[in-house]
Parts: sequence; C-alpha cells; structure tokens
Amino acid sequence: MTRQMTGAKMVVQALKDQGVDVVFGYPGGAVLPIYDEIFQQNDIRHILVRHEQGAVHAAEGYARSTGKPGVALVTSGPGATNAVTGLTDALMDSIPIIVLSGQVPTFLIGSDGFQEADTVGITRPCTKHNWLVKDPERLAETIHEGFHVATSGRPGPVLIDIPKDVQFATGAYKEKTKGPKSHYAPQMKGDMDTITELVEAMEKAKRPVFYTGGGVINSGPAASQLLRELVEATGFPITSTLMGLGAYPASGDKWLGMLGMHGLYEANMAMHDCDLLINIGARFDDRITGRIDAFSPGSRKAHIDIDPSSINKVIHTDMPIVGDVAHVLEDMLNVWKSRGRKTDRDNLAKWWKKIDTWRSVNCLAFRQEGKVIKPQYAIQRLEELTKGHDRYISTEVGQHQMWAAQYMGFEAPNRWMTSGGLGTMGYGFPASIGTQVAHPESLVINVAGEASWLMNMQEMGTAVQYRLPVKQFILNNERLGMVRQWQELLHGERYSQSWSEALPDFVKLAEAFGAKGIQVSDPDKLDDAIMEMVEHPGPVIVDCLVEKHENCFPMIPSGKAHNEMLLGEAETQGAIDPKDSVLV
Repeated sequence: MTRQMTGAKMVVQALKDQGVDVVFGYPGGAVLPIYDEIFQQNDIRHILVRHEQGAVHAAEGYARSTGKPGVALVTSGPGATNAVTGLTDALMDSIPIIVLSGQVPTFLIGSDGFQEADTVGITRPCTKHNWLVKDPERLAETIHEGFHVATSGRPGPVLIDIPKDVQFATGAYKEKTKGPKSHYAPQMKGDMDTITELVEAMEKAKRPVFYTGGGVINSGPAASQLLRELVEATGFPITSTLMGLGAYPASGDKWLGMLGMHGLYEANMAMHDCDLLINIGARFDDRITGRIDAFSPGSRKAHIDIDPSSINKVIHTDMPIVGDVAHVLEDMLNVWKSRGRKTDRDNLAKWWKKIDTWRSVNCLAFRQEGKVIKPQYAIQRLEELTKGHDRYISTEVGQHQMWAAQYMGFEAPNRWMTSGGLGTMGYGFPASIGTQVAHPESLVINVAGEASWLMNMQEMGTAVQYRLPVKQFILNNERLGMVRQWQELLHGERYSQSWSEALPDFVKLAEAFGAKGIQVSDPDKLDDAIMEMVEHPGPVIVDCLVEKHENCFPMIPSGKAHNEMLLGEAETQGAIDPKDSVLV
C-alpha cells in the first residue's frame, strides 16, 4: 500500500527509514517546508549550526566516529555553496555524508531567481554523485539511493537538490527496499588468484611491510579485527596513513607509527627498504609517496582497494586486488592458513633487527626547557592525562595536527577525526561537535591551532546551545605554524603573512559565548589546566600559549624520498647512522 504525502514529509520519512537520528543544518526559504515537517516530529534531532560549512563538517565528524552516514540540511544558493568545502573534504577522505539542499521552484530554475545557484553543477566535481529531483514521485527513492551510494563501495558524499515546489507537492512515498535494486553495485570480493599470488609473495618476503589507510576503517570493525589478526599471525611490521590511525593499536609491538611527510623515521625507512609493500585501503597520495620515482624502489607492490580507479593511479601495482578490505583480508587469512602459515622467519628476524635500529633513533625527540611550553610537550601531556578516558580526538589542520598524530596513540578505529586529503582549516571544531552529538557521554577533544580554530569559531554558539561538552585545546603560537615552517625551510625565512597581529583573548571569547575559558603558559601548570578542562562538565576553550617558532619534525621535504628526512632534535643529537639516511 502506497502512502500519499508531501515531498517535505517524504524527506523526513525517508530519513527515519534510513535510521537517521540527527541532522545538522541551517534553515532558509528554500527548505522551510522540510523544517516545518522536522518541527512536527520527535524522532530526528536537529542541530542548528551557525554556518553551513559547520553543518557538513559536523556530519563528517558524526560519520567518522560512528561508521554511519552523516546528514546535513542546507538552503539554496549560499547555503549550498557554503557546503562545498565540506563536500570536497568528505570526497577526499571517503566520508559517507548526505547533504540535502533546497532549490528554487522548478519553474524558476534558470531565471536567476533569489538565492538560486546551479547546485548540481557546482557540486558535481565534489560529490560521489548528486541529483536534482523535479518529480515528487522520484523523491523518496532518490533519497534511498543517495544513502546506498554514499555508504557502498568507497564511501563518500552525495547531494540531493530539492526544489521548493517539489517539497510542497504531493506524491506516493516509496518505501526503502530490502533487496539490492540499485544499479550501483561495487565489487566486494577480491580476485582469488591474485590473493593467492599475494600470499605466495608474503611467504617468500624478506622485508615485508603492511601500509594501511582509511579504507580499513571505512570497511567496518571486522576489517580492523582481521587486520590485527593478520599482523599478529605473520609478524609483519605495519604502518599507516594519517586517515588509518587506530585500525591497528598504537600499543601493538608491530606498530611502526604513521608514515609520510611527517611520519616516523622507522616507518618511512621501512617503506623505503622493504621488498614487499602491501597497501591495504590507502591511495598512494603525495603526502605518503614523496618522490614517486624513488618510492619504495626495490619492492613488489600489492594494492587492496574497493575503488578500482585508485589502482595504478599513482603507483604501478604488481598485484592489484579490487574488493572490500574486510572480504579480502578474510580470504587472505584463509589462504595463508590453508597453505601452512609460512613466512621466511630468518629473514623476517633480520628485518626486525634493522627496524629496531631505526626505532632506536628517537625521531620525536624534543627538549622541554625553561618556562615556555613546547607544543610537543603539550600534546604529550594531553595524551598521558586523557588516554584512559572514553576519548575521541578531532583536529584542525597544520603543525598541531601532525603533532597530535605523532604523540597521541589510538587503540581503536573511529576515534580520530581529521582532515587528510583536503587539509581543511576549520574542520576540527564542527567535527568535534558532530562527534560529541554521536557520543554524548564521551570525552571529545579538538586539538587546534589558533588560526584554524578561528575559521569556524562561530560554532561555539552551537556547542553552548546544545550543552555539548566539547573541549577545544588550542596550541596558540600566534602564527600560521605550518606556513611559517615552510617559509623558514624553503623560502629563505621570508615570513610573508604567516602571523596575525590581532588575536582575540580566547578566555574572554569563551566567556562571551557562555563557555569556560582557560589560559596556560607555564609548563608547570599545564597538567592542572588539562585536568580542569577534562573535569569541567561543559564546553571549554584552553588557550595553551606555546613556543612560537617550533618546527614539526620528522619532515620529508617536498620532492624528496623517504630516506631523505629532516629529523630536528634527533639529527642534532647525532643519533643517525649516515648509512641509513641522507639528511638534507
């Protein structure tokens, strides 16, 4: 039996049928019928943000921390264009979100009506797929299709543009179908012949390494568990991209830490010297590969990815396996076990001995001296004082982001929300809001720089309105830290526009919003400030004044190979064997 209802009611009903419990949004004329329907129900909670970019990033934080799709609702014109950054961010990092946008009535499309924009045209390059729905009879099934596309295969953002007259019009509501009726059906199972070839290579490998990415986390909890089982069973070392942190526990003895531009020395050196590189759910992006012609030069390479367009896009792959990470890992384990669980134990022991020499270089060394807080020390203390909590961490983008990735340990997936591919300043605060909404009893901390945090500071109003106890831990160096670092190292110390001469008093700013503000500048008082932040029941801004000109190391300079790292304190301490690394 079909039910007749307005398009606006269909939107709300479809969201309910998809299991949506929260929508992040901002009303406007072109979505008022939908907001009217939201007002008349109690199943879906609406979080009123202060800017549409904040809505989409909050939906991303919700999605990344739960594994479920996030939903944002925006109006036409500027509402939709304000969502573009968040959509592109989600596309780059494979985050499943659904953005519903209002549009002028169908009869006004193309007339340059008030708050009209070609939303479908604008968002085509920054969504996995998008739709303009002109017929109310197609609305419900389009929303259901949108959820399927966003969450299937390589996850990503979709946008559904809904003209105002379609929201008012009446049509038949089409229920969510139980069986797969969509034309979009990504390949889930990997090719068994190639999987067997990879297992054979694993049996013979002398210097193997697992290189993992966000695809492991996107595949769900089973994928992370299977990855852990595979690592422990084989004894192979494992490293990860920024987006893959938590898929394998940071406390695990096979863990090499993050790799890439600001990755750990041992991780990058292992990637450079390995003879078998097994990429699981990562995309060989430029922050990881460095100089492509010098990337892991002596290795055979396998690439497991559900997105066939990622295979051979950047790095040639000897063993390409298209499929869902969880399915492929399960088959790999089964094949490996059936063949006798073989590895080259003698050479693997030699490989670990080599890795241990790289590990002995304390590439994250720093000196906390005097009365100025080093940013590394601030993150180190934050990690130590909060790691026992039910904790979620988001970040903004810049030096603080890399320090958080280096010094904070993640034992489980979905606990780390950060902008990887797009590098979006202003991401972390609204993402922490979305995460806190999803996990109201958990400790949610946004590690920020003062410049990034100011980009979406207006969302403090959202945190206070909804009594969300999100903690904003700002490393305030009064600089655009990463920009300043590059200017120092690569642009002759010409610091062009990399500082602000007019920063707010963050304590007063917090109080102006009705939140708690804490400022700390003395290393001896840092622990007390962190504990005060953690124990306060509401939202908090911590203004942590840190060393202004600290650089983030290790660092692979742009265009250099993995074994051409700048190592900061570790280098000056003379801890590097010149045979192991070329220091630029």
